[in-house]
Amino acid sequence: MTGRWAGPALLLGLWQGAALATGGHLLAGPLEIAGWLGANAGLAGRATAATLGNAAWGLAAGNLAAILLAAVPALWPRTLGLVAGLALAVFCLPLVATGPILRVLMGPGNGPQIVLAALAVYYTTLIPLLAGLRAAPAAWFDLVRSYGRGRWAELVHVRLRAALPYLVAGLQISAPAAILGAMVGEFTGAERGLGVLTIRFTRDLDIPALWAVAAVAAASSYLAYAAVGWLGRRLLPDPPPVILAPARARGPSAAQRLAQAALLVAVLLAVWWAGMEALGLNRFFAKRPPDVLVAVLWAPDAPATRATLLAAAWESVALVLPGYAAGLVLGAGLAVLLALRPALAALAAPLAVALRSVPILTTAPLVVLLLGRGALGTIVLVALMVFFPTFVACQHGLRQAPGPILDLFRSYAAGPLRQMWHVRIPAMLPALFASARMSVPAAVLAITVIEWLATGRGLGHLMALSASVSGYGMLWLTVVTVTLLSGLFHALVAAVERRVLARFAPEQGAA
Repeated sequence: MTGRWAGPALLLGLWQGAALATGGHLLAGPLEIAGWLGANAGLAGRATAATLGNAAWGLAAGNLAAILLAAVPALWPRTLGLVAGLALAVFCLPLVATGPILRVLMGPGNGPQIVLAALAVYYTTLIPLLAGLRAAPAAWFDLVRSYGRGRWAELVHVRLRAALPYLVAGLQISAPAAILGAMVGEFTGAERGLGVLTIRFTRDLDIPALWAVAAVAAASSYLAYAAVGWLGRRLLPDPPPVILAPARARGPSAAQRLAQAALLVAVLLAVWWAGMEALGLNRFFAKRPPDVLVAVLWAPDAPATRATLLAAAWESVALVLPGYAAGLVLGAGLAVLLALRPALAALAAPLAVALRSVPILTTAPLVVLLLGRGALGTIVLVALMVFFPTFVACQHGLRQAPGPILDLFRSYAAGPLRQMWHVRIPAMLPALFASARMSVPAAVLAITVIEWLATGRGLGHLMALSASVSGYGMLWLTVVTVTLLSGLFHALVAAVERRVLARFAPEQGAA
């Protein structure tokens, strides 16, 4: 057996052994899954085709939107804050709350599944792409300007080439996310799909069937991930050059940042209100900003509403923070370890991809069965959601270490650890922080999905409960709360990023 297949074979063997050790009550092994799929090939095939079709349309639409959005601040740099803020606010909308609203608006059919798949992927491509569009040597821009060319020429001839490795990383991360988004849409009332089967088998406690659905979703995600990686290896340019950035101009003051934040909030509120009015949506389920303010501030039951929201928010935040931190550390740590010890990749890389390739909608019930409904299971699931984008982004980031600098270190007999510390890790930092920012909404999505499906507490449970009893006022309040928490957390991560990259990657702050 070649080393390429030794890792996956070992993992399958360990998996089957663990299933036998548990007696099949909580864990189904590969043999049981293969038997179920053989007996139900038609059912599994129809469900997989429905989910993958919707995911493919959403993947294409979401990534096209990300590329177009990233081009706007590349051409007009002053729009970066507004574009990134609007994109973050839309991505922070919890899929478990957006799904039922889309189902009401769009009715039966595949519309909600495709829209949710697009919403699940565009931000994971946008953030690495924004970093990549700035990862180019200053001399290249000077050369373009010396020929009298403008920002469009910079975008076409310089920025797009520099951004290609980051685009590949974003596309690899978004492939499993598209399947997750499609499955969330299927949870809201679709007729067929892997999400529909997940609901059915979870209610029936059919362990082999549930693990089979998870395996099919994981295999589909892995194939999409591998296909993007294969294409990227053939399209990526030569090793990156040394990036000598210009001196970074002084950033905006605190007052300017506050004004930008106020402008962003005003635009979001205007889009929200104008969109509802333009579509003529019924206020019973399509709440406007004044409706939300009245419910939380002036309604007779406003004190009870605020208390309920704060209690649910605290339950979610207390678990999402440790899971988020653990996912970042594990993802970056594994990427560094595999760069130092490539022989471990045959075992570790398939496991890392498999852990994230299984959509959280199928992972959550299984992890709850194994670890219970307590804090441990929730933290593990949040960490898994954060781990994969961090791992993929950091792997690509480590490969951005400039070849001439590495050659210089080798000429002085510097070992792998010294090269890693002084060259590779600094080159990885833009990708690490990009993944840290994109993982904020992913962690929030994870905690709300887990609370919705399994734990029965927190903001996710409050959203599910509100939707089930047509409590659309509380549902919209919860969506706003989740969005505000995500925005605050994202701003904290961005503040740390600015301070670190001002020293290690100043080109990320260049216009």
